[in-house]
Amino acid sequence: MKDSVIELNDENFKENIGSGVTLVDFWAPWCGPCMMQGPIVEELAGKVEGKARVAKVNVDESMQTAIQYRIQSIPTLMIFKDGEIANQLIGLHTEEQLLSAVNEVS
Repeated sequence: MKDSVIELNDENFKENIGSGVTLVDFWAPWCGPCMMQGPIVEELAGKVEGKARVAKVNVDESMQTAIQYRIQSIPTLMIFKDGEIANQLIGLHTEEQLLSAVNEVS
């Protein structure tokens, strides 16, 4: 995983989404579409640096967070602004779609 993508879990989730704009990729290693989404999210991280943070949450390892945000299918990508959900995208998305969604919020 690239250095510009933050690995979040149940313990550090809230503090990392509390301020600014953060795109969070909820995923699992057994999920085929998640494996396709991962490199796209990592590529996006470099393009939004300074504007937004990019993070990933493994739903198998961070079940409390997944339950709290009602993650029912993965990949789910949420964009948080100052700790609040600003946008949610479910399923596989292109880099262009994600960049557009981040730009709308930031």
